[in-house]
Amino acid sequence: MGIVEKIEDIENEIKRTQKNKATEYHLGLLKAKLARYRVQLLEGAKTKSEKGEGFDVMKSGDARVVMIGFPSVGKSTLLSKLTTTESAIAGYEFTTLTCVPGKFTYKGANIQLLDLPGIIEGASQGKGRGRQVIAVARTADVVLMMLDATKSAQQRPLLEAELEAVGIRLNQSFPNVSFKIKKAGGISFNATLKLTKIDQKMVHNILHDYKIFNADIVIREDITVDQFIDVILGNRRYIKCIYCYNKIDQISLEEVDRLAHEENTVVVSCEDDLNLDYLIETIWRKLNLMRVYTKKRGEYPDFSDGLIVRNGATIEHVCHAIHRSLTNNFRYALVWGTSTKHNPQRVGINHLVGDEDVVQVVKK
Repeated sequence: MGIVEKIEDIENEIKRTQKNKATEYHLGLLKAKLARYRVQLLEGAKTKSEKGEGFDVMKSGDARVVMIGFPSVGKSTLLSKLTTTESAIAGYEFTTLTCVPGKFTYKGANIQLLDLPGIIEGASQGKGRGRQVIAVARTADVVLMMLDATKSAQQRPLLEAELEAVGIRLNQSFPNVSFKIKKAGGISFNATLKLTKIDQKMVHNILHDYKIFNADIVIREDITVDQFIDVILGNRRYIKCIYCYNKIDQISLEEVDRLAHEENTVVVSCEDDLNLDYLIETIWRKLNLMRVYTKKRGEYPDFSDGLIVRNGATIEHVCHAIHRSLTNNFRYALVWGTSTKHNPQRVGINHLVGDEDVVQVVKK
């Protein structure tokens, strides 16, 4: 029996098993085995001579946004509208057969936008070159899930399930769990709060299933079995996602209003250029980027050419963005902007900068 058949058998057994106190340990072990087989399936795909022609696109710019969706939802049209790249557009499915990269600029940031081929159900198991498509999605800073507003509401959960199956977690944060494998001493288990979805026995059973017999675990969040398995595997990707419903010109205003009020959702019409500016602004916010300007002593800052850094960046990150060796000769920095109590403020290398701050680095 192959790995795909084993995965299907476990998935069917999970569906058949009633969820109650008597079966929770059995279900937990099934989920652990399922996760292990899925990892083996992906690792096996990497070792095969499966050529991902057109998929290996070099990461460029300040951030990468990847479009995921079923065939003919408007990914290629959106790429053509937002960038100077022309992607094949037609009124039939599977127009795009390779990964088509484009780039657009917003607030000084160069953002790479990738148009991937439409995926189908079973993509996580390799159907329709699905593994290659999803492998590229794992490299994204933000996933832009393209959905057809005129079609079934099941599009979104089906796509989420395919991404979940290969370890991509959308709009989630990594579980607040400390997990460290050690050479001896058995399993040390501690929880800083009452756990309602998992207990010490379940943790031990799952660890033994993964042949882990010595480890330190501290749980600081009321996690599920699936989240604990994610911690053990350590290869999950937590990516922000925007759900983009296209073709709103073909549905009622009431339906547009309902979709627009869903969390992390933007409604657009690529054909009629409706709401594309708001989509770009939403992408910028999700990327969590900001601009920092630099100045030399006795000169005005150049506001036409800012540095793009992540929110939460420090003066050290700014120095690295200017030149890698700058931190070696760093003495202090003068900062003007929202991150300071007065302008200018003399700060150290660990000072957190704010959006549109002006920084002057003083060397030794």
